[in-house]
Amino acid sequence: MPAQEQAERIPALDLIRGIAVLGILAVNIASFAMPDSATVSPNLPRSASQADQWAFAATLVLFEGKMRALFTLLFGASMLLFIERAEQRGANGTRLQLRRLGWLALFGYLHFALLWDGDILFLYALVGFGALAMRQAASLPAVLAGLLLFAGWQGVGLAMWYPSVSTELAVVQGTATPAQIASHDRALAQARSEDGKDLARAQLGYREEVSARLTEEPWFPLVSLIFNWAEIFTFMLIGMALFRSGFFEGAWPRQRLIQLAVGGLGLGGTITIAFVCWAAGLGYPEMLMHLAIGSALGFAHLAMALGYAALLMLIASRFAPGWFGQRLEAAGRMAFSNYIATSLVMGAIFSGWGLGWFGQFGPSARLPFVLLGWTLMLAWSKPWLAHFRHGPLEWLWRSLTVGRFVPMRQ
Repeated sequence: MPAQEQAERIPALDLIRGIAVLGILAVNIASFAMPDSATVSPNLPRSASQADQWAFAATLVLFEGKMRALFTLLFGASMLLFIERAEQRGANGTRLQLRRLGWLALFGYLHFALLWDGDILFLYALVGFGALAMRQAASLPAVLAGLLLFAGWQGVGLAMWYPSVSTELAVVQGTATPAQIASHDRALAQARSEDGKDLARAQLGYREEVSARLTEEPWFPLVSLIFNWAEIFTFMLIGMALFRSGFFEGAWPRQRLIQLAVGGLGLGGTITIAFVCWAAGLGYPEMLMHLAIGSALGFAHLAMALGYAALLMLIASRFAPGWFGQRLEAAGRMAFSNYIATSLVMGAIFSGWGLGWFGQFGPSARLPFVLLGWTLMLAWSKPWLAHFRHGPLEWLWRSLTVGRFVPMRQ
């Protein structure tokens, strides 16, 4: 890598991003391979084996929400890094970042329209505009305001789901009234109807699938934004504060990193494991799991993401130079390309325009596909960067941002 380009990067940040983009696949695989209900319970849309129960529980404890939080923290940090490096070159960093976010919004919507309806890039771009407006705010007040917003967002989620969860728990525990049973049956019927739509769409050819998505739910990314913006915004603010503090450049004392790693993983892990044990005993009720994954476990996810980040910073200096660390760092440098390529590969496996294997694999049977995705990301990223300065989509994104073709080959 040229010296100037090397100076524009923070290796530890790329390393953590590489782990995050791999971890995200461990969660997203359920959406690629099964109806959306499979993302919240191993027993949906069909009963799970014991191996499925363990695979789902492990994913929920280790990856669900944590990798998304970690990736969002890094996005917030990367926004400031981009501006800082641009200004060091004499450019208007804020203006370039605004253009960068605008192009990302387009990429994200195209990703949704052409490949997969679980896109997160469109949301990152739009929320990024708001986070960028907080660039000049002092870190502590901004983080505290974000956490207050986050708590309020969780409260709204609790209020929305509480009636359904309360009814569902009464049904599970055998104390429901006839009216509650009827209400719960209607909710389940609606959920199974949505599963049927997912299965039907997954059998379409490529052109038909894209047409159905744009015809039936063209505004879905904006709807998703409404339900997720507060979490993304808060995590971006925290990532920006960590960047300003020198966290990713190794400025934190080792003792403070140890405290954050132990505290974050200990607290978040304890809460998550306790919830999983309780929910598993109930059979992972569908409404309860929507509430937990969508909002109630949010602070546990954040605590574990911060713990992961601190742990990785503790080991980065020794881990990064090794063969595996270099592969992870390269995957992180090409996270954009890897994220989109994952949708392409998994679509080719599970969608009707590919092998058509949608709806056939439970949580444990999906693990080989996760390993396949990890292997491909680790296998191609480093060799590609040995010949080129950027991943293919990173190059296109940067070229569009600066308004000219930037150098590609090493």
